[in-house]
Amino acid sequence: MPSHIKPNTWLFLRLPSNSLKCIEIKPNTIIDIGRLGAFNAELLLGRPYYYTYQLLEKNEGEASSRPRIVPPSELNAEVAGTNDGVETPEDIEETIPVEEGGGILAEPKNNRLTVDSTSRQTLTQREIEDLKESFAGQEVIAKILAHHAALDEKTVFSKAKYMVRKRSKYLKRFTVLPMEVGSLIEYLLEKEPGRIMEMREETVGLVGAWSNVHWSGGEEAERDGSGEEGGGVRWLVVDETGGLVVAALAERMRILRKDDEAEEGEHGDTYGERHVNGHGTGDEDVEMTSECASTANGNHTTNGASSIPTPHRDHPIPATSNTLTALHPAVQPNLSLLKYFGYDTNIPDPTHPLHTHLKTLSWLQLLHPTQDPTYTAPPLASPTEIATWKSGKRSTYWKKHRRHRRCQTIVDETRSGSFSGLVIASPMDPAPILPHTLPLIRGGGTVTIYSPTPEPLVNLIDLYSKDRRAAFISLLASDPTLTPENVNKDDFPLDPRLLLAPTLQTSRARAWQVLPGRTHPVMTSRGGSEGYVFTARKVVPLEGGVDAKGNFGKRGKRRGGVGGVEKGIGEGGGGSGGLALSEGAAAEVTGTPVEVV
Repeated sequence: MPSHIKPNTWLFLRLPSNSLKCIEIKPNTIIDIGRLGAFNAELLLGRPYYYTYQLLEKNEGEASSRPRIVPPSELNAEVAGTNDGVETPEDIEETIPVEEGGGILAEPKNNRLTVDSTSRQTLTQREIEDLKESFAGQEVIAKILAHHAALDEKTVFSKAKYMVRKRSKYLKRFTVLPMEVGSLIEYLLEKEPGRIMEMREETVGLVGAWSNVHWSGGEEAERDGSGEEGGGVRWLVVDETGGLVVAALAERMRILRKDDEAEEGEHGDTYGERHVNGHGTGDEDVEMTSECASTANGNHTTNGASSIPTPHRDHPIPATSNTLTALHPAVQPNLSLLKYFGYDTNIPDPTHPLHTHLKTLSWLQLLHPTQDPTYTAPPLASPTEIATWKSGKRSTYWKKHRRHRRCQTIVDETRSGSFSGLVIASPMDPAPILPHTLPLIRGGGTVTIYSPTPEPLVNLIDLYSKDRRAAFISLLASDPTLTPENVNKDDFPLDPRLLLAPTLQTSRARAWQVLPGRTHPVMTSRGGSEGYVFTARKVVPLEGGVDAKGNFGKRGKRRGGVGGVEKGIGEGGGGSGGLALSEGAAAEVTGTPVEVV
């Protein structure tokens, strides 16, 4: 988490109305925050977050206002002066009826008889506007309160709400907040809730917790020829929330932001020069080595793969551990929300951790890779022919090969499977998605699916229920010719043996007003869809039948006489493979009876 404001970063301004304004801090620019005014962005650079600022009146000849840091003592004094709407014991006693002899002597103080009219304010709107031009916000509020004719009729809580409204209207204050996933969710729920499928902060936390996304300590995965993974963690993500789910998972993996030391250049290099595949990068075009050039002359690899160029900062070789692989339906992924954290998929920053730890591929590349033009190897040219080209054509040639190599690496690695978990947040029905993604998850992996409504997830729980699993196993046992692939898809659209303990859950944190005698949920809180999360564990079915061992009948005591034992454990009922004493062992048994349980 950054400690101070840096240039070219996104952040939030908490306005007096408690709403958020998203801005980008660019040097030598003017930031306009509506009716509060405008100020120069240079005045915020290098300052810490979570400070409250107040815009001062513009001096003569100034184009914008200057912000002033509001000290904590001033903020605390304002809260202490109004008790923030919390009634003291003396105030509570005034609002409780006094009973004597069974009768009520006094009615509690309330606002039933209060007439909320503009005539109670003796100042006119024109006079208030003149005060705003001549005095600061606190002085304007003090004069408005002094000219209110019915202020004493209000209760303590009503006075506090009145003060909050006046402060949000006349004080030119804002609080600088860093760009965080929680703040971004709050901002988008007010502006574009449909863009993120109305995911709330607690729902995103539920998805991250059940998916068990974490950093594995930096150990790189090692795979053999069969694709088995020997270390490291990888997650498969279907994200159609604009990149919100990817950002939340990347934050849990500590790859959402650049390293502070790398960003500031304390050691004289960047994050990419130290961590991008262990190779230094540059802006210039990188040609192939002599070894790769000899491969380009005709000794290229199978499947039409082109020669492997030297890693380049624009198309580096992806990381093999602690990665997120995002599936998308279009040609380019929709991860536009990642730009608020310093990573734009259209113009990627090579020094950002997501440049190598975030992999994207389309459904076409996953299901039919040979039909995708990027996966197909571009034509090869001889070194002699390349030497005759102009620099622009050579740069385009190497860029195509680097893009193809990166695409081929991501597609082949994804199709090999062994992912640690699957996370889905898509408006599509999850039932058609799982047949293509579930086989890519290794045994014991987590499956987490978000849906705004419960109906698709309830149907999914039925498809993986215990009763349907038992019927599926019985069907396969009754007919040896049946396989999970050729069963009736109307009865079993999915293989119910692949997921264990499917669960549906939801979580919603509601704001409450807690006051003596007036405790209730906040009536102005936002509605919308509840949001539900499906969780399960991937299991690998045992191939072949399962033979039970042991005698599960009567567990009474059986005694054998001298010379042998008539029955051994597990022999009852015609079973085989049980535990029984051999003839040699039985011959050694003498006089003492043998108890077999």
